[in-house]
This record gives sequence, C-alpha cells and structure tokens, in this order.
Amino acid sequence: MDLKSQASDMRYNPARDSTVLKNDDTRKTRLTLKHINELRKASEQHVLEQEKELEFVRKMYKTPEQAPA
Repeated sequence: MDLKSQASDMRYNPARDSTVLKNDDTRKTRLTLKHINELRKASEQHVLEQEKELEFVRKMYKTPEQAPA
C-alpha cells in the first residue's frame, strides 16, 4: 500500500461523521471504539505529514556542501 492510498484511508472524512450535532440535540455523544480508532488514525496521518514536510524543508534549506580546494 503506497502512502497516497494510505493517506486517503486515514484522513478525516466528514461524510462518514455521524456525530454531527443539531441545535436541538441535548444529549452528550458517546465515543465508541470506532470513533477513537478514527481519531488515532487521523492523528497518525497528521504526524506523518509533518515529518514529510520537515524532511522537505530540511532539503530546501540545507547548506550547500563546499567543493574541496
């Protein structure tokens, strides 16, 4: 599984979110194991994206190596 397809599986998808509250809802929603797992996956994806971006920034701003004299 490549990173692109893995990212699409782990990101938050509002279409799958069944916990959207309306104004007349007075009860507190319960977190199920499914909800907790989706939150964990989204968090892990966020960390992966930050690491990838940090690697890109390090390459971009890396000091050029000096040629031997």
